[in-house]
Amino acid sequence: MRIGELAERIGASTRSLRYYEEQGLLSPSRDSNGYRHYDEAALVRARNIKDLLDVGLTTDDVLRYVEQGCLERPLATSGRCTGELVTARERLESLDRRISRLQEVRDRLAQHSDALEASMAPTEARRTATSRTRRSRDGTSD
Repeated sequence: MRIGELAERIGASTRSLRYYEEQGLLSPSRDSNGYRHYDEAALVRARNIKDLLDVGLTTDDVLRYVEQGCLERPLATSGRCTGELVTARERLESLDRRISRLQEVRDRLAQHSDALEASMAPTEARRTATSRTRRSRDGTSD
């Protein structure tokens, strides 16, 4: 099958499939005219790759599956890969660290914003009062 048919069958874009190939996850054969050709084994492999990426693994994570030879059978319905739990836990730990760092940045920014607001509040109050005084002298109102 050609790349468009494979993309349609697994619910991915042709661009995604070319990306999988660039990352060393998928290796289609080539027809004499240079077009990519995918067999049924490539269909299983591409579906597994898409499913693993969809749950949040990275292409580097999925490469471990390639190295273990785990993508040649449907992961959803067959036995799991031996390193799959380790890979998933490592990715979760990495995400938890990123979330923690982002929360720290958010907290610092919120504190900074609160401090700015507190320091600007008296200035804003004076500006508003001055503006009202000017308008009342000019005969304009709110």
